[in-house]
Amino acid sequence: MPYKIDPRHDALIVVDVQYDFLPGGNLPVSDGLEVIPIINRLIPQFQHVFFTRDWHPADHLSFSEFPKYTDKSWPPHAVMDTPGAQLHDDLRLPETPRVINKGSDPQKEAYSAFQGTNLEQQLRKLDTQRLFICGLATDYCVKHTALDALNNKFKVILVEDAVRGVDNPPGSAAAAVTEMYSKGALIANSEDLLMGELALR
Repeated sequence: MPYKIDPRHDALIVVDVQYDFLPGGNLPVSDGLEVIPIINRLIPQFQHVFFTRDWHPADHLSFSEFPKYTDKSWPPHAVMDTPGAQLHDDLRLPETPRVINKGSDPQKEAYSAFQGTNLEQQLRKLDTQRLFICGLATDYCVKHTALDALNNKFKVILVEDAVRGVDNPPGSAAAAVTEMYSKGALIANSEDLLMGELALR
């Protein structure tokens, strides 16, 4: 069944398209740049767009000199007020972008854009009911943001061609999409969205 975007009740959540998560950054998603032109085409379709970003202190508990990745230890990344933490310049931000910073507590991991932020309150104030989620990385911050959105009783649509994963361990990105779908997220393609209707699965 096709669905059209409802400007009154839909919002686009752009997750962590930051320099450190892109090629040349400290924790790069190898094909992460591919999502930017897709996201740029999506942004004008929505009245309400939120951009999330990791915004870590330099002593964040996940940082390691010898990161193992699979145990959620990472090289230092997205340290607040550093170039690596900034949203990529190629994103076509609105004149006054809504930016959600997360992960600022040095003693807490926060993959979800809902954890320790006022994102839910902002969405409720806008009477938002559906969230279209895209960005980086599928198997971490995208997944946890989507699952928290579902737990908060929002309807969630993952824009599958506008996300990319760390995929470490291999297969984790595909498994994340399966998990989001199994928990109630719907899956869409940006081309359907840009044509004005969605054939969801």
